[in-house]
This record gives sequence, C-alpha cells and structure tokens, in this order.
Amino acid sequence: MSAALLAVGCGDSTAGTATDATTGSSDSDETTAGPGNGSESTVQPTTATETGGTDSSGSSTTTDDPSTTDNPTTDNPTTDPTTDPTTDPTTDPTTDPTTDSGTSGSTGGDFCLEGDIVCEDGVSKVCDGDGGWLEETPCDDECADGIGCVLCVPGSTQCNGDAVEVCNGQGDAWEPGETCDGLQGLECDADLGQCVGACAGLGLSYIGCDYYPTVTLQYDLYNTSPKDDFAVAVANTSGQTANVTVTRGAMMVTQYTVAPNSVQVTTLPWVNALTKGNGPTVKVTDGAYRLRSDQPVTVYQFNPLKSTTTNDASLLLPVNTWQFNYMIATWGHWTQLGIPSFYAVIAKEDGTTVTLNPSATGGQVQAGAGVAGNGTGQVALDEGDVLEVISAGGDLTGTIVSSDKPVQVFGGHKCTNVPFSVAACDHLEESMFPIETLAKEYVVVPPVQVPNNNLAKAQMVRVIASEDDTELVFEPNQGVNTMLNNAGDFVELPTTTAAFKVSSEKKIMVAQYMVGQNAGYGTSDPSMLLTVPAEQYRTEYLFFAETNWVENFVDIIAPDGATVSVDGANVNGWSQVGNTGFSVAHVKLNNGGGGTHSVQANQKVGISVYGVQSAGSYWFPGGLDLNLIPQ
Repeated sequence: MSAALLAVGCGDSTAGTATDATTGSSDSDETTAGPGNGSESTVQPTTATETGGTDSSGSSTTTDDPSTTDNPTTDNPTTDPTTDPTTDPTTDPTTDPTTDSGTSGSTGGDFCLEGDIVCEDGVSKVCDGDGGWLEETPCDDECADGIGCVLCVPGSTQCNGDAVEVCNGQGDAWEPGETCDGLQGLECDADLGQCVGACAGLGLSYIGCDYYPTVTLQYDLYNTSPKDDFAVAVANTSGQTANVTVTRGAMMVTQYTVAPNSVQVTTLPWVNALTKGNGPTVKVTDGAYRLRSDQPVTVYQFNPLKSTTTNDASLLLPVNTWQFNYMIATWGHWTQLGIPSFYAVIAKEDGTTVTLNPSATGGQVQAGAGVAGNGTGQVALDEGDVLEVISAGGDLTGTIVSSDKPVQVFGGHKCTNVPFSVAACDHLEESMFPIETLAKEYVVVPPVQVPNNNLAKAQMVRVIASEDDTELVFEPNQGVNTMLNNAGDFVELPTTTAAFKVSSEKKIMVAQYMVGQNAGYGTSDPSMLLTVPAEQYRTEYLFFAETNWVENFVDIIAPDGATVSVDGANVNGWSQVGNTGFSVAHVKLNNGGGGTHSVQANQKVGISVYGVQSAGSYWFPGGLDLNLIPQ
C-alpha cells in the first residue's frame, strides 16, 4: 500500500501518458511507476528528488527517487572537507563531534529548531535546537515529520477491497478515495495502494474509459425510433478487445465488445424529457447514459444517426478530463418560430452544485429546475443527472457554468437556420471544452463544398471572451470588432469562406457554424464545431465517420511542411493559411469499411471531421488533448 503511482494508459494515441496536473503538460508514450515500499507510503524528506504522475482522477502524486537522496560526501564534492582546501576545519565531521553527517534530524543539532518534530527509524524526536532531543517516542504505527506518531502518514494510500483509502492530513484516519471500477478493468493493488489496469493513470486527452452520452433537444419529427436513432460510436484505440458497458442510473442498458482498432456503433433509447418539446428548463434524474470500457476508447454521439435532415454529432470528453468551469457556445433563440437553443450540464458525483452566470445576451431562459427566467441559478445534481437550460429569447452564447465538482457541458440548438435568413434549420450540438483547457490562439478554416470539393463552404464564426477586456487580433484582418469588454461577450463573423488565425492575450473560445444549404455553398444544412487550439493538437488520431453520409471529410490543420497521412496515405494538396505558419488540407474519406480512420503526423496537427447530405450535416473535432492551460 503505497502512494507510489502506477500510470498505465493512453498517451498520444494508445500509450500511457504521465501528466503534470500543475502545468497541464503531457508527455506521450511514457508511464510513471513507483515501487511498493511497505504497507503504506511515507512522505520522504524534501531533500530527495521527486518524480510526478497522474492518477485516473487527474490528481498528481509524487514518489521519491532514493537514488537521488542528498549525500554530502558524494553529491557536492567541492565542499568535501577532505578535498576542498577552502573548507572550514571547524565543520569537518572528523573533528567536530556535534556535526550531523548530512541527514536532517539524525542528531538534531543545527539542522532543526527547538520544538521541531523529526522521524528516524520509527521514532518521533523533538529537537532541543542545540544538538540534542527534548524527547524521543517510539511509534506503534507510523511516524510523520512535523507531526510525530500517527496512525498513517498523511497522503499515503491503502486498499480496502476495491476502494483506495487516503490518509487524512492529521494522520489519524483513513478516508475514502477512488473506487477501482471493475467495469473499467481496474483493481486495487495492495502493494501500491492504487488502482491498476489499462484504464488507470490516463492522460488528459479525448481517449478514456468512462463517458456520459447525453440526449439533447431535437426537432420532434426526428427523435423517434426506429426511423431516427440516437447512437454512440466507440472507437477502440487499444490492441486488446474492449468490453463496453452502458448503464443509465441503476439500469443496465447494454453490454458489447469492440475489436482492437475498430469502431462499434450502438443505438440507445431517446430520453424524451430531454429531447421532446420546446421547454421549459428541466432537471432529469439519471438523464444521462454512462458508458464504460475496460480498454481506452474514444466516443462520439450522433443526434440522430441516419436521419436525412436536422443532424449533428459530438465528440465526448472522458470523465477524467472534466473540469469546473465552462463557457457556452450555441446560437440565438429563433424568435419567429419559437424554437429554442439550450445547454446541458451533467454531473459525475453526487452532491454537485452548479452555478449559472448568464452572458449579456443570455438572460432570457424558460425558468425551471431552480433556474430563474434571467438565467441565474444554483442547482444541485447527483451522478448522472442532467440540467438542460432552454432559451426563451436572446442568445445563451457566453454564459458561464461553474461547479464545485467536475461536470460535462453541451451547447446547441434544437433546430436553427444559419444565418436566420437562410433555410433550412438543422440541429446543433457540441461538447464544450472546459475553460481550463482553452487557449489564446486558434487557426480557423472553413469546410469544403459538396459536390464542388475544390471550393470552400461558407461558415459563420464566433469568438468568445472568457475574461473582461479581451482584445482580439485577426491574421489576416477580418474587418470585425476586436474589443470584447466583458467575459461572455463575442464577436460574430458574418458569412465567410476566409481562413485565418485569431489570437488574444487572454483565453478565448471559437465556434464555427456551417451555413444553410440555400445559401448557395453546396450540400448540407447547419452544424456546429468548436475549434481546437494549436496547444491541444496531437500527432496521432483514431476517429469515426458514419458511412451512410453522402460524403465525409477530415480537415487537417498542420504546421507548414509537416508530413501527414490519413489511413496510411500521404496527404497532399495543402493550402497555406495566410502568413500564420499553418496550412490546411481537406481529405475526402473512403466510405467503405466500418468508418474507422486514422491520422499520423510528424508534428502535432489538429483535425475536424464532418459529413454532409442533402439538408443534413454533422461536424466535430476528431480528437484533441485537454491539457490544463494557465491563464
């Protein structure tokens, strides 16, 4: 039972990732392991070098490397009194019997102040500040520096069945920690005091083992099975068969397997309380599905899967990447027809408190479930509960959602024109990126037209501020307002086929919207995409594109000169994005096979995936890292 962390999981594609929770950086294809060193871990002296890792909940732990423990006779030869003629002979340990040989607390003396408590060989010692001890107490259990005799060393861990227990800060009790979920192939290792398995220690990316697919508001003609189905696609990124379990609350929904490096699409029942009608705001107990796998996978949801109109899809974020603060991207309430936009919040822990702070445009909602008509509110959610906030007017874009425990958030629209003056309406939805993962620079490119694939399809773009007094810089200039005064304010680029970079000195979020089919830019009605910042690009992706669409594409944004392949074929036909140092390629995907595709690159690249058909489309990020980026 040790606080040493075994990090085994997915890195840049399928390998383990060790993540520094302080900086948010992740190094692919690395694992971090600590040796078991007894029944509990102990906190080593601060003179030892520490190495870090990340457990499956995203928290960082440290283990001490005994090979780097300070040794004054070897670690600093310039101060060795036998070799350094400048050394004061009065501090030579061969002549001064009161001098410590180098380990704090070994003999008291000059190395600790009066009253300091140090541990040595299971004995708690109180320093007298003058080279001796005021008292020495043998400990029955453990000894912790600064505390003395304790039941357990604060921060150490042990197993209690399939649960990890963590020693509290006072060292006098074990408290509940992570539960090692058997459905994720996890078990508690008694020597390590940690959960181990392929799903342990996953890094911060779109690859995970625990997801919450969530039905959202949809046009009522297109959310009824069997004609139109809500579905999830699970892509197995590992070399082992993945056993997948889907539940809703205490109810088992389905279990199935996904072969290595393949995709399985499964339909799930609609949740009528979340998808039917035009409101009001609701809280649905156990409204979300929970999907767990015992191997690392990626998950996408389709709302609906094969309808000929009003579709969209979302890349789901695994539970270990959920954070505490989100900003909403959606579209305006369609006042003429009374068709609303929405956002949905899902909890993974009981007793989660969600606080809503509407943007300047987001203060008109249909009250309900503890949410006021002005969009403010505090709502308590338990695991699997869904709060779906429905607009009554205005535009919910820019609203900030905060919580005291990690949550997942979707933004979208039941069915809308983009722009409002151009037919026809289509469903919008996307899983929001946490504010903690947003960046300050984005490269934005339009999709292609179909069937004129050599031309760009027009889009509208919103850039949203996460902080007050945010100034934007567009390269090349887009001729729009560049000063956003308040958090949640946004600038909207009208119908455009421009490719550009937008940056700021403060974190921003960028949302892209395909225009409607009647705008004259080829097949497909609206869908929504959150732009991935370059800081969250990756070198490898495994993704899914549903084969029933007329055409599917992956758009790749890469540094100039990067070498990229899609499904093993080198990508050509790059176009530079101004003078930004980035280029874009639009790659048509082969609709044969099961819809599994891969991207490999020698530099980090960003991808988006979309499919089109007459009056329908979907669009989502093909994947991304979700490292924590400081303000």
